[in-house]
Amino acid sequence: MSKSIGSITLERRVDALFSRYTATGSPGAVVAVMRDGTVELCKGYGLASIELGVPIRPDTRFRIASVSKQFTVTAALMLAAEGKLKLSEAPHKYLPELPPLPVTIDQMMRNSSGLPDFLELLRLGGHGLDKPARPADLLAACRRNRHLNFAPGSRFLYSNTNFLLLGLIVERLAKKKLGDFLAERIFKPLGMTSTMLVHEIDAVIPGLATGYLGDATTGFRRAAHAYPQGGEGGLTSTVEDLLIWSRHFDQPTLAPRTLPAQLAAVAPLTGGHANKYRRGVQADDLRGLATLGHGGLWPGFRTEFLRVPDASLTVVVIANLGTIDPWRQARAIAALALEGNRKMKPMAAPIAEAEIKPLAGTWFNAQEPSLFELAWRNGEPVVTQNGLPFALGRRSDGWFAAERGSFEFALKPGRAGTLRVDLGAGRVVTFTKLGRRKPVPAAIDGIYVSPDSGATWQVRRGGEDYAVGVSGPLIAGGPAWTLAGIDADTVEVVSPTGWITATQLAHLERDRAGKIVALQVSTGRIKKMRFTRVS
Repeated sequence: MSKSIGSITLERRVDALFSRYTATGSPGAVVAVMRDGTVELCKGYGLASIELGVPIRPDTRFRIASVSKQFTVTAALMLAAEGKLKLSEAPHKYLPELPPLPVTIDQMMRNSSGLPDFLELLRLGGHGLDKPARPADLLAACRRNRHLNFAPGSRFLYSNTNFLLLGLIVERLAKKKLGDFLAERIFKPLGMTSTMLVHEIDAVIPGLATGYLGDATTGFRRAAHAYPQGGEGGLTSTVEDLLIWSRHFDQPTLAPRTLPAQLAAVAPLTGGHANKYRRGVQADDLRGLATLGHGGLWPGFRTEFLRVPDASLTVVVIANLGTIDPWRQARAIAALALEGNRKMKPMAAPIAEAEIKPLAGTWFNAQEPSLFELAWRNGEPVVTQNGLPFALGRRSDGWFAAERGSFEFALKPGRAGTLRVDLGAGRVVTFTKLGRRKPVPAAIDGIYVSPDSGATWQVRRGGEDYAVGVSGPLIAGGPAWTLAGIDADTVEVVSPTGWITATQLAHLERDRAGKIVALQVSTGRIKKMRFTRVS
């Protein structure tokens, strides 16, 4: 069948977006565009394997990471429709080894449970994705924890724990592996023949692309990971299969046929505040058009599954290179495909360097606690928080907001040189610019233990510097972390740089005599977890 002029034009413009990845020896991405059920573009750019010179094709398999979550939720909704699962029940009803926390299955699906992310729990004990772990180790991290980041249902905060546990609940109720359930009930009926969930890291998966880090300037290197994956992110799939899945949203055939509507169903947070995260999928906006989708991030792999329902448009971008940004690319492609659509609003004016320059610097709020740096980098405003950078865009109400929806963050100038920062769920707090940092309090030396994470931190001074010896349930004697002062009662703990850089803040908890008795540690996905001083 011949292509339309519109499809040819779109393909050439997408070719230009990915032209750098067609250079010799470069990893790349695969792109698909579907409109009104017709595939307008499905094309690979770059290499699935640099070592073997294998090109990326539409049938190349990738790790799609957190795009898996909507499939895990769908499995659970199927069991709920059969009366085997109640969304209003707590997870410990189905996994009795868990502590009895006041969290519901539905809150887990919506990332409003308050459960800390198990990846962060293990990282606080010095363990990371590059070190071996077993499925039992991941469950053990969830079993140890009795900490909640907030009252369940009151806020949105992304947590992989929600979907790891949800996948295990499906296994218990179905009495079979999650991957087998997904294959039998979703993938085979829909014809998604290249999609599977494989726990084992060393499993042979035909046609699977290799994941890479780096870029053409610094050089490419294979991305390493050693964690088994489950309901939170364990699927491998192709762009072709994800188009089949997208079509099911418009023409559902699986029972019950309300599954797509249940995934997209709205539920406000406590107090009536909006939660854009639905059930395993994220609602957002593209220049006035509502979107629904999800991203995925794993060492060397990045995915964006984007639907624009009112335009009957789906865009999928999957990369095997960590420095490609499928979130931005998918939206750029969608905008190209929708040129001339009368419902599309004009692009917001880009944020100018002159608007950021007076605000650049490090900003701090002691009550959260929260610290971030605002800077102008590579032609755009960038916030770095908890060690991770993210770009800001202009929101229609004038706020400068994080571009993507995996967390909530927006800012605008406040009174007397302050910044007002919207952290979601109605929480707008004032940040002040951090001047000269206070030294690390000398009395902080000691050993601190967190039962919730199983981590032990030994803080000790060596000359003018402080180091944190970190150990946990899966590792002991790893590289020391560094400590930097902020104010008299807050320090910043910096983890060694690996796949990603991570920092966390520790608020010093004192007794009436002023002695430090505990640290309250906050990361991107853990808030105020207590480390008690034992010596």
